[in-house]
Amino acid sequence: MLILGIESATTQVGCAVGGHEGVLASAHTLRARRHAESLAPQIDFVRRQARIELGEVGVVAIDVGPGLYTGLRVGIATALAMAHALAVPMIGVSSLDLLAHPLRFSNRLVAAALDARRGEVFYALYRQVPGGIQRLTEPKVGPPGQLSSELLAAADEVLLVGDGGLRYREEFEDNRRVEIAERGLAYPSAASLVQLAHARALREDFVNPWDLQPMYLRKPDAEVNWSTREQR
Repeated sequence: MLILGIESATTQVGCAVGGHEGVLASAHTLRARRHAESLAPQIDFVRRQARIELGEVGVVAIDVGPGLYTGLRVGIATALAMAHALAVPMIGVSSLDLLAHPLRFSNRLVAAALDARRGEVFYALYRQVPGGIQRLTEPKVGPPGQLSSELLAAADEVLLVGDGGLRYREEFEDNRRVEIAERGLAYPSAASLVQLAHARALREDFVNPWDLQPMYLRKPDAEVNWSTREQR
């Protein structure tokens, strides 16, 4: 079963194709606010690199957030259209789970943090378990100082991954137990999406397109700005 994975929750947008052979091809680009222009050509490029036809795709996997509102909308709309056109089921995976996945071999507490703008981060905590990594907390949104306090209270050696940790590095520098992961791991990966989705596809853990729910965690910027303007 071939899986098409679409990831667009951050300023990076990407897609990948894979299945039981692993990830066959993937592509990512980091060009803020150009998700709609980048995604369709990326899908075609990845398809050609993997030497498949779109009709061979059996599942469409999508990053459901949390993440930036516009990017999520573009990715989810594209994934829904693809799933409908191909008449295939869908799998939704959290962006924070994707961020933590490459660190599944670490024996430290893993904190995944994405820049949420407005001086906040989306974050969750993870721990290595046999065969992978398990989320310990529900995804949250809050100021980086809030995450820093939680990590300080945890009293664990911590590996902090994501562009949220990189942007607000100064919030974590006083905690010597926290190490910030390299910039190459700063964004969720479409390759990780295909890997996680494949395991769920084997269990037939699918979702109908009309039941897919994005994880926003807060109102979009435009709605907040409009509400503020009305109050004034």
